[in-house]
Amino acid sequence: MAYLETHDLAVGYSQAKKTVEVLTGLNLQLERGHLVALLGQNGAGKSTLLRAITCASRPLKGHITIGGVDLATITQRERSRLIGLVSTERVTVGGLTVGELVALGRQPHTGFLGRLNDDDRQRVAQAIADVGITHKANSYMAQLSDGERQKAMIARALAQATPVIVLDEPTAFLDVASRIETMQLLSRLAHEQNKAVLLSSHDVSQSLLMADDLWLITRDREVLHGPTRALIGSGAMQRLFASQNVEFNPDILDYQAISKKEAPNGE
Repeated sequence: MAYLETHDLAVGYSQAKKTVEVLTGLNLQLERGHLVALLGQNGAGKSTLLRAITCASRPLKGHITIGGVDLATITQRERSRLIGLVSTERVTVGGLTVGELVALGRQPHTGFLGRLNDDDRQRVAQAIADVGITHKANSYMAQLSDGERQKAMIARALAQATPVIVLDEPTAFLDVASRIETMQLLSRLAHEQNKAVLLSSHDVSQSLLMADDLWLITRDREVLHGPTRALIGSGAMQRLFASQNVEFNPDILDYQAISKKEAPNGE
């Protein structure tokens, strides 16, 4: 059953006093216990859509509900208890330890002074353990590898204890091994902790291997959505990119260059 839903949503931005619609007519669903991958070419509108869903920007039209509650009708503090965000931006937090960074995720639940009680500290420790970096809890963020750093940022979102986690390009700066580990971690969190996890990515093969469902922004800016296997089988992956030089290969779950056949002899 859908937990997060968009209702006739239109998203975009303002430019030179004009409103530019990027995506429109969106009726999308995100279920708890599911990992959903948002895929599309550069400039397709992935980040614009995620910004609207996380209330970082206002939709141009329509509305978004979580558990039947319209996000536009509740306070920012209340929204922060429903949606956790892991941004693609590299935040300068090198002077914080992992434990201190993850503890920031408890802010929506702590009092005015932000003091942690025993329950808060337990949730922070558990979040760090869930992503597998307990041994780094007292290390400074500046001392971590990119993969460890990303795990710490995910742990902060976990400590926030929200039913929905949204991640914008969570594997963008990671090596191959770290990308795989991060996708496995997000899949486990969705399935084992009943989270609704939505991520945008350019890592097509790992997304198709790990995601339960897909939101695909086609080259014509239509958004296709449904179970991963069904969309792969429907040929929808061929509609993502405008380039005539690449094609989707379902055998490798990725795109490849279209081979140039040699012209017949005499031509």
